[in-house]
Amino acid sequence: MSQAVRLLPVLPTQLYHEHMGCWREGRLQYPSPNSTLSAPVNSSLAGSRVGGTGQTGGPLGRTGGPLGRHVRSYNHLQGDVRRRKLFSFQKFFLRIDKNGRVNGTKSKDDPLSILEITSVDVGVVAIKGLGSNYYLAISRKGELYGAREFGIDCTLKERIEENGYNTYASAEWRNKKRQMFVGLSVQGRPLRGKKTRRRNTATHFLPIMV
Repeated sequence: MSQAVRLLPVLPTQLYHEHMGCWREGRLQYPSPNSTLSAPVNSSLAGSRVGGTGQTGGPLGRTGGPLGRHVRSYNHLQGDVRRRKLFSFQKFFLRIDKNGRVNGTKSKDDPLSILEITSVDVGVVAIKGLGSNYYLAISRKGELYGAREFGIDCTLKERIEENGYNTYASAEWRNKKRQMFVGLSVQGRPLRGKKTRRRNTATHFLPIMV
């Protein structure tokens, strides 16, 4: 009688070090930014949409909605806090500079790539650049930018994909019912959310512990 063997998943940090090692040795070839995963993904980490209190202090959330979004105050972010770097599938560290611009850097020592990821709801996080004090945000038009104050543009749904990478989608805005994701091009430039898809590897990031 055969005994089932449980296979442990590869941790994101293991993937990162393996990628960096192969990259330095010239043995690693990455797909193009338009490449996709071969199969659809299911995950238990898809969070509910949330509302909040924005820069003006007025209520921004609306009750109801297809994802069960509810009104919540964000005057004091609480919950699990992680200090990480986000290493993209395109081999860039995501950074938010002191002018609020979002892009990628090849330097693993760039202080502007150190991020603080705070849980604000189930499967929903806020990401803040520690060096710039700007929050990672996606606008209604799908633009990726740094926000000085926390608001609904800054709520991101965090999900672990089957390849071990994470994706971050706007918890508030959609484009024609499609989610809009944080993404970096092969040049390290921010991608417009309207052109991003979950299965596009340009939206995949490994959270690296700092």
